[in-house]
Amino acid sequence: MSVVTKSSPVLVCPSSEPAGSGKGNGSHINLSSVDNCYASLPVTSLLVFDQPISDPVETIKRALAQALLHYRPMAGRIAEDRRITCTGEGVSFVGASASCALPELVPTSTVPIDDLALQYPAPMCRRGDPLLLMQVTEFSGGGFTVAVTWNHAVADGKGMAQFLQAIGELARGMPAPSVLPVRSPEKAGPLPVVPAPTVAMQRVILRFATRGKAALDVTVPWSLIRRVKADCGGCTVFEAVAAVLWRCRTRAVISDPEAAAPLSFPCNLRGPMGTQDGYYGNCFAVQLVHATAGSVANGDIRDLVNLIRRAKETVLSNGNGSNGDRKRGTCPRLYNVLAVGSWRNLGFDAADFGHGTPSRVVCHMERVAGPCCIACPPCKGKDGVDVMSLCVRPEHVDAFLAELASM
Repeated sequence: MSVVTKSSPVLVCPSSEPAGSGKGNGSHINLSSVDNCYASLPVTSLLVFDQPISDPVETIKRALAQALLHYRPMAGRIAEDRRITCTGEGVSFVGASASCALPELVPTSTVPIDDLALQYPAPMCRRGDPLLLMQVTEFSGGGFTVAVTWNHAVADGKGMAQFLQAIGELARGMPAPSVLPVRSPEKAGPLPVVPAPTVAMQRVILRFATRGKAALDVTVPWSLIRRVKADCGGCTVFEAVAAVLWRCRTRAVISDPEAAAPLSFPCNLRGPMGTQDGYYGNCFAVQLVHATAGSVANGDIRDLVNLIRRAKETVLSNGNGSNGDRKRGTCPRLYNVLAVGSWRNLGFDAADFGHGTPSRVVCHMERVAGPCCIACPPCKGKDGVDVMSLCVRPEHVDAFLAELASM
């Protein structure tokens, strides 16, 4: 039985406008080609705060209304012409209370993610749905969570983290966000360009995405990460974690050594492309690294790290960042492709609503086009990198976990 009691959803509008007025400022925001790739895809981020603040529901609700004055597209809707219309209709907001102490929030928790986060009624966001849903849950004995579920068309992870930081600044009494937000692609400067056929293909893939993967919360220990970094003569935490997950999953699910076992990962392109500071739309490219299952499962871990590193270094070399390391004539099974992302440097862990930053940030994905893992920001009490995984089917869970344990 649920221990969370929710209020009825309300629409929070920019603070100078009546709730539900639909006034906005009448402007339209064109979607970039990357926005269009992921339009209608819902993503949830859950921020866990173990230090209480005074009346978190009302404090954050007021700050949200103030933030929407600066981030008007967030309160808008997707129009029929596939633009964001700044209608000012608002963000759907729910306040909630939990009759238990703040738990260790893992997918197997007695408090499911649906109790802590507001979700869209359909598997994919529909035209007319709010672009952002927010729930603030206060726990007995102190502590609270802030969950945001958003239409990927309006922001990528970096952009949503920027928005949450702005809400936190306003909740702490700052007169305006410290970062001036930019949403119009025309004002942002250089952005990645995805060819129209690729946009269409990505949208078809997402439309047929399923929930058939097991939700796992795994930890890649620091001792293992340090060992990989030492073996490679130094590499980033992401490169080490991605190489470990790539190897373990390949060993667990692909038996044919000649089968394709590619790795994909997103790269933030704001810095490399010189995009204007404060842009919160989608600004990343997905790199694809090809390898056979045998080379991933049995080769030197240094070779895997070098493949990942080389793909990162060439992020701008193909189609203005729109393509990764692709080989013509190859079309691997979708289940063979592992996607690994990282939220560690996006800024979710910098959000502060009045008494410090979150003790944990959890990424939740209802629908994924293929197997994926997300490395989350540092988690209090975890001796390693916390990874939210939807990368194996239930029948491969034990083998995947055994491979991780063996490393």
